[in-house]
Amino acid sequence: MVAAATGLLYLALADNLRRISEQSLRDELGVCRALVSEQGGNLHALHEEVEIDSAVRRYQKFYIRVFDAHGAVLSTTPGMDRALSASLFAQTAAQHQGIFKIDSPTGASYRGVVSTVPRGGNGNEVWTLQVAVDLTQEQVVLERQRVWIWTLLAAALVICPGLGFAIARRSTRPLREVAETARRIESSTLNERIHAEGYPVEIRVLAVAFNGMLERLEESFVRLSRFSADIAHELRTPVNNIRGETEVALARTRTPEELLEVVGSCLEESVRLSELIESLLFLARSESRGDHLHRTEVDLRRLLTDICEYYEAAASDIGVTISVSPGDDSLMASVDRVLLLRAVGNLTSNALAHCSAGGSVRLSAKQQGEQICVEVRDTGSGISAEALPHVFDRFYRADPARSRNSGGVGLGLAIVQQIAVMHGGQVKIESNPGHGTTVTIILLKG
Repeated sequence: MVAAATGLLYLALADNLRRISEQSLRDELGVCRALVSEQGGNLHALHEEVEIDSAVRRYQKFYIRVFDAHGAVLSTTPGMDRALSASLFAQTAAQHQGIFKIDSPTGASYRGVVSTVPRGGNGNEVWTLQVAVDLTQEQVVLERQRVWIWTLLAAALVICPGLGFAIARRSTRPLREVAETARRIESSTLNERIHAEGYPVEIRVLAVAFNGMLERLEESFVRLSRFSADIAHELRTPVNNIRGETEVALARTRTPEELLEVVGSCLEESVRLSELIESLLFLARSESRGDHLHRTEVDLRRLLTDICEYYEAAASDIGVTISVSPGDDSLMASVDRVLLLRAVGNLTSNALAHCSAGGSVRLSAKQQGEQICVEVRDTGSGISAEALPHVFDRFYRADPARSRNSGGVGLGLAIVQQIAVMHGGQVKIESNPGHGTTVTIILLKG
């Protein structure tokens, strides 16, 4: 950039000096033409301009030679014959039109012009004028400028790389800090953050995004650690039960009836363990496989009726009424029937578990614009406001007093939420302690 700027400045200076010298040459030629055409008979004034005035100028020295109509030299600036012979001038002028440059054998350079003018303005006698201006001063100025340019370029060659390196290093300091923070990040140091105060806007955006990523990673690791601990706790209980009962059974000789009782208890724990593993596998596969659903056109009202009929016996045993809200004959939607059946079944099972005798569970489905809402409403014990935000967390139980044998493993609502997400929807829950809970699965109408 420095080289380009100084080069352009040098070219501009050279062009400006050329135009100044050419304009001065035209002015001098105009003066001489005026003396010949207007004062043709006054040779004294012409000699004074040619031999004296043009020779004593300090910054621009002009050389003038005047020929009469027969080619005889009438007047010449002193020293012009030695610097610019008449033949060299005429030979160079024959090869150019207008103003031209002449390189003298002495090594000097000149800018010249040849012009003819009628003496006295009558046109009977035509004189010839050879006018040149010495370019020595112009070349001195350009030579001095070249020295300054090379000096400036040499200084720039030394200063600019160092200055550029310092600026680049200062500018990339935030990036190095981001990289240093990234190198320090481990599973135990996810609380590290980048302090982006004072950073440039572009780097600040990167730092904020990086901090957001760290926050999400930290949250995921905490959730994963808690999830791993919960899995271990949930698996330990049935495994310890099976081991304990087996050890007790083998401690002494048992009757066939006692052994059958132990085997039945072990089978019950195995079934519970199998259900837990199956639920965990479902959640893991649903998160990793993406939206691989087997969608079919399903009549949602018919599906709710089938669920109602399935749980009707269990509801009757505990004195709870289960029903489907009245509506249109059919409500079609493109869903995975097996998964949706499982989700609504989980909600219905939870509703029955939290309802006491005389309560009710109602299932309904309705369309709202492009969305379909499947709702399970109960009149059970409800969920406290503190527990409500956590009910979809895995292994979370809203009622800690419920035993693990009677309260499930805490994955039912997590599975419901995952099935809704797989369908591109969501789950909403509303609860009033002591008055019941309403869970709504919102799906996009396919």
